[in-house]
Amino acid sequence: LQGGQARELLEASAKVIGAMDFDGFGIGGAFDKKDIKNGVGWVTALLPPDRPRHLLGIGAVSDLFAGVEEGIDTFDCVIPTRLARHGALETARGRMNILNARYRGDLGPIETGCPCATCANYTRAYLAHLFRAKEMFAATLASIHNLYFFVSLVKKMRRAILQGNFALFRDQFLTRYLSTSPPETER
Repeated sequence: LQGGQARELLEASAKVIGAMDFDGFGIGGAFDKKDIKNGVGWVTALLPPDRPRHLLGIGAVSDLFAGVEEGIDTFDCVIPTRLARHGALETARGRMNILNARYRGDLGPIETGCPCATCANYTRAYLAHLFRAKEMFAATLASIHNLYFFVSLVKKMRRAILQGNFALFRDQFLTRYLSTSPPETER
């Protein structure tokens, strides 16, 4: 369903599409970044609760939390791989730019404790070198990490929902993610 940013169009679309016998619903549109939570909430309030809702093109960390909070079940977005192609790596403590000079000699993983194949086998220094050398493998390794980060984050959200502490998890995660700097070298 679509409707841009206009509440009346979003709701009209949700009512028409929601009345149809679909197995699930794809929600798209030009949601205002500052008001995505409201726009998604207007739509999901009108859709049948027994069928999955998929939010198209949303991949910023805070937007994932807002979508889940408003009843979104699945997402798709190019953000994890687009960021990776440019050396931006997601971590629980914020986004890391692997091209920063401080990572040139850093022998730690992208994120300490991350079990993804990139963190388990390669250092920040090696990844920084690959990006500077314009090696295609750099974007592959960065994509592996970013995709793992997002899938892992959604699993943690699901666990928090089942445990009844989603709001606490959201607040703690976003506070750390938005207010701290990317990981430094572990000493």
